[in-house]
This record gives sequence, structure tokens and C-alpha cells, in this order.
Amino acid sequence: MAFGSVIERSVARPLMRLVTMGGAPIMQQLHLEERLLRRTSDNWCIVNDGTAPHTIVMGVSGKVSELIEIQAVLQDRVPVIRRFSGGGTVIVDQGTVFVTFICNKTAVAGLQPFPRDIMTWTGQLYGKVFSGFGEFHLRENDYAFSHRKFGGNAQSITKDRWVHHTSFLWDYDVKNMNYLKNPQRAPEYRQARNHTDFLCRMREYMPSRSDFTEGITAALGDHFTVQHTELETALSDDHEFAPSTKLLSPQDLQDIISSKESPTVERVQGWPRS
Repeated sequence: MAFGSVIERSVARPLMRLVTMGGAPIMQQLHLEERLLRRTSDNWCIVNDGTAPHTIVMGVSGKVSELIEIQAVLQDRVPVIRRFSGGGTVIVDQGTVFVTFICNKTAVAGLQPFPRDIMTWTGQLYGKVFSGFGEFHLRENDYAFSHRKFGGNAQSITKDRWVHHTSFLWDYDVKNMNYLKNPQRAPEYRQARNHTDFLCRMREYMPSRSDFTEGITAALGDHFTVQHTELETALSDDHEFAPSTKLLSPQDLQDIISSKESPTVERVQGWPRS
């Protein structure tokens, strides 16, 4: 089903505010996204080209002991973040391109705010972005070229709004994958492949990152009136908002080693400065 293609020809397209960032810390990005989801009524697309330092980002319900190599993470002081949305675990760095859609439930004609419907719509949109650049597929909850994954997704759905965010592997450092365990629950098409056999790099298929971001803008234009928006406009002095995305402290990770897994992490501290 192609969402909105007939209805949107005869009505004004909703506004989509496009914010582009370069190298913003992933914690800052996730805090921004959660605030825009919960405290605004606009539609947003956030594009962040890379982040530093390399950081592990987990879904809200992921079990640390099943997903990351805690001892190696502690030894190398790799930050671990538990984000506000669902989905799996990724390690992100300068080679990651992040794209997030934050929309009202009525933003796309015919789209029901359920995970599979949202995945189907984004799969259609990215199918246009990657047309001519590779054999693009939406495979279960992943974006893939042929049978190799290059985009991982996560969602959060509220009463009236939803967020769908993706970490795209423009490039990745193979050794960083050693911080992640093979998940116990994996997509069927993975077929027990290790990280390097399962993943691929976007740079092997597209000529430049700018081609990717320009393609996103063009594809969004089929559904929205896209308005480039400065980051300062998206940011606000909303000091009362308390984001749920948190950094896990070294002590939190040590406690998980001791207990095998804590059901919740109640105390979150910053990593000690060297």
C-alpha cells in the first residue's frame, strides 16, 4: 500500500521541519528528539551526520548483559546510553548517519500509528531515496542492501504522535562490533551470521553522504512541504522537560555484572572525567 499518494494530490501538504546537524553528540540528539516528540506539535525530520565519541545505544527494554560485552566496555570506557525508544542495540560513531521522523498521527494520509505501518511507510520512502543505488529491501525491521543490513530502526508511539529513528552505517569500524554480543533474538534473515557478515556499508553503494541527505529531502517532498529549520529554532529553554534517555555509569555496569541484570537502572551518573 502506498500511503497518501492519492489524497495528498488534492489537499495542502503538511509542513515538515528539516533540521540538519553535523557531528552532534548522540545524547544531545536523543534528548532533542524526545522533547520534540513530547512537547511540540510540529512534524520534524532530524538528520545528524556522525557523532563522537563512539557510543553504544540501547533500546529502553534491552538487557545489558545479553547485548554488550560489559568488561570490554568498562576497560575501554565506551559510553552506554539507554534511549527512550524501543528497538535494538547499536554502536555509533563518525561513520553513522542518523535520520529521525517525528510526526503527528495524521501527518501521512492513510497511515495508522502502529509499528508495522510506520515501517512500511518509511520503507517506501527510503526505497525512493536508494533507487538506483543498490538492491534495497525492508527486511523485517531493518533496511538492507540485498541480504546485508545497513540501517537499524527504533520507534516510540504516543497517543497523538510517533517517532521513527534510524542509524545508517555509512561506514563502520569492525573492531567496534566486538563490544556487541550477537542478540539472542535476531531477525530470521540474519541466519546466525556474525556482525561483519551481516552488515554492509552505505559508502559501497552511494557516491556521497550529500546524495543521501538530498534524496531524503526529495522523498519527503512527495508527502510534505519541507522547510529547512535552524537548530536554534528546534532547541528551547524548556528547563522543566526531563528526558528519559540516560547514560549508564560505570557503577551501573559493574552492578549488572554482579547481579547478571538489573530490571531497571535507577541511579545514573556521569562517567568520571580523566
